[in-house]
Amino acid sequence: MTKRIFRSICLVALAVLIACLVLILGFLYGYFNEVQHDQLKIQTDLAARGVSSQGLDYFEGLSTDDYRITLIGADGNVLFDSKSDSSSMENHLEREEVQEALETGYGESERFSSTLLEKSLYSAEKLPDGSVLRLSMIQNSVLTLILGMLQPVCVIIVIALILSLVLASRLSKKIVQPLNDLDLDDPLGNEGYDELSPLLLRLHSQQKQLKRQAGELQRRQDEFTAITDSMSEGLMLLNPKCTILSINRAAVSLLDTDDFCIGKNILTVNRSLALQEILSSAIGGKQSQKIIDIHDGHYQASASPVMSGNAVSGIALLIFDVTERENSEQMRREFTANVSHELRTPLHSISGYAELLKNGMVKSGDVKPVATKIYDEAQRMVRLVEDIINLSHLDEGAEDMIKEEVDLYDIVRSTIESLSPEAEAAGVTVSFSGQHVAVNGISQLLSGIVYNLCDNAIKYNRQGGSVSVSLSSDEKDAVLTVSDTGIGIPAEHQQRIFERFYRVDKSHSKEVGGTGLGLSIVKHAAKIHDAKIKLSSVPDQGTEITVIFPKSLS
Repeated sequence: MTKRIFRSICLVALAVLIACLVLILGFLYGYFNEVQHDQLKIQTDLAARGVSSQGLDYFEGLSTDDYRITLIGADGNVLFDSKSDSSSMENHLEREEVQEALETGYGESERFSSTLLEKSLYSAEKLPDGSVLRLSMIQNSVLTLILGMLQPVCVIIVIALILSLVLASRLSKKIVQPLNDLDLDDPLGNEGYDELSPLLLRLHSQQKQLKRQAGELQRRQDEFTAITDSMSEGLMLLNPKCTILSINRAAVSLLDTDDFCIGKNILTVNRSLALQEILSSAIGGKQSQKIIDIHDGHYQASASPVMSGNAVSGIALLIFDVTERENSEQMRREFTANVSHELRTPLHSISGYAELLKNGMVKSGDVKPVATKIYDEAQRMVRLVEDIINLSHLDEGAEDMIKEEVDLYDIVRSTIESLSPEAEAAGVTVSFSGQHVAVNGISQLLSGIVYNLCDNAIKYNRQGGSVSVSLSSDEKDAVLTVSDTGIGIPAEHQQRIFERFYRVDKSHSKEVGGTGLGLSIVKHAAKIHDAKIKLSSVPDQGTEITVIFPKSLS
């Protein structure tokens, strides 16, 4: 703006200077012409007096450099001319100034000479003898005047230009300075040009409106951030180019990224092929969802297009944690398959032995052994069904069972006593030591924990082995420990023995009649009691399982 004002002032100053020079030159031209006319008249009068008194002798020795003198007779013939031979000159009777002098005594005229390309002034005076004395001189032209005044005019122009530049620079800065000093944060507090008042008032009004709108937008943004950050699901807003515009805390944690991912393409955060497919569908205007794997977890990603008219203006990406659901579904499928397999085996045995008995293919001496086989397989099915029912009950949280204060010592002692025949048959010695400890729990489930731990310790022991059961407590916890001198569990299997139907040695499990659900029941029952399970086992040396129960509050 300063440059524009500077140029404008300079142009105005230049225009004024040119106009002044033209006016001055015009005035000077008119003035000098008038001076020339007066001088020519005076010189004509003086020359007429001289010729009247001296005749032609007056012209001898007379300097005529500035004027041309011509003496014309009454008949118009030239008697004398200071510049040319009078005898060769044409008759001047028809000259305007000559005729006027003959009639009035004095005459003037101006003529442009096409031959000399000059404008001449003529002054003629009638002499007493009837002749006419005429003087002429070259009139100064505008160009002559300009050339004569060229030096002072140039000096004036240079000085005027310098002054114009200096004044234009200072004046432009002075004009612009109040504009540069405007405080836009406080428009009404400015002192400047009155012409700016409407603009400042409008600016003040617009600022108030913008502040209200900014406050409202910030409030809505804070509300949106608070809502999205409180979500357990991951939420991301993307533009059509899949650039991250917004991300909540759950998504930041889920994708193991940070807030600096905003402004980056989502594929730099996660390159899942399934994610790319649903984003492509969303860009095409279709909502889609797929399961993606993140950090060993299963998540359902749902991408929905945000439409603006008929065009996609953005994408809303929602990520749900479905790990538990997927794992439960996988466990359900595995459980169903395992149950089918476990039930099918004894049913086939029972069916086969029964068919032999039906067809009379069993000798009388073999009936009892066959019946025993049928009975054993039936009992195995009964135990399996009971374990499945118990486990299903535990999966539902045992909500119909009421927790109460239970003496864990009595439960352990009675359970060990019930397993004494089994231990004697297996040649295993069972010992128990401890103290009375009260816990807040469900007696039936606590008995199941102790039973399955001790039963496994006996079944998977060796002939002449031992099982040691101990019960201790501190201020916070009750600790149940079952250790044996059995076959032990290899390290690669220790993380999976609490899974349903998982067996380390399937052939041995079949021999001892295990269902593969005992430790799974222990795990779920312990979970209901907020108990922790610890396992320590060395192959061919034995296994120790510790269950830590929180004590009941007295």
